[in-house]
Amino acid sequence: MGIRCAVDIIRGSQRAVALTGAGISTPSGIPDFRSTRDGLWERYDPFEVASLNSFRYDPAKFFNWVRPLIRDIDQARPNEAHYGLASLEQTGNLKTVITQNIDTLHQRAGSNNVLEVHGSLRTATCVQCYHTFEAGDFMQDFLESGEIPRCPDCDHILKPDLVLFGEQLPARTWLKAVEASRNCDLMIVAGSSLEVLPVAGLPMRALENGAHLILINHSETYLDVRADVVFHEDLDVIIPEIARGVLGQ
Repeated sequence: MGIRCAVDIIRGSQRAVALTGAGISTPSGIPDFRSTRDGLWERYDPFEVASLNSFRYDPAKFFNWVRPLIRDIDQARPNEAHYGLASLEQTGNLKTVITQNIDTLHQRAGSNNVLEVHGSLRTATCVQCYHTFEAGDFMQDFLESGEIPRCPDCDHILKPDLVLFGEQLPARTWLKAVEASRNCDLMIVAGSSLEVLPVAGLPMRALENGAHLILINHSETYLDVRADVVFHEDLDVIIPEIARGVLGQ
């Protein structure tokens, strides 16, 4: 019944938006941050290893922490949930993916209009001269050697362009995400516990403008009571099933 209802809502929408969190990438082997059993923040203090302040004073601690995560992302492949959302975009049933993830798996699955509100590892910026570089070769060298990547222009440290605690979200991307949320007639939240502000407030912006809401997440969220349909099941099972229903497959 829930699948059929979700399919009908998506088919009836004109400006659907997906908001995705770490839960959509865990089936691809990328650890999430906030789960109570094996989340990264159960093992590390985020303000010691992943805050802007700690990066400034001890960048080596950040790079030691992020190295296995970069390796996981480098080895990961999109799963059926990523491909399901990409198929909905390609057929015009989904306009935008807003993601909290930094793994680029949406793009690798074929999604084109992706807003990375927490940044990504695709680029890195020098902390001294502020030149930005494609990060691929720098990250590969870092994975192999463990040496902190440095700017080829001034030899200062290159910071990967993911958003750390205490750091502002990328302004242009964030404004696009807010606009997409305000203008959508459906938001599909997939794999996000909706605990991290300000992104957690985006579904409320959609609801305030009359949009439908579909929630797919293992744990409950503060908006379960407001959603049209809620699934507390595996995303890589539910999203492909919904996509097949929408596409008539």
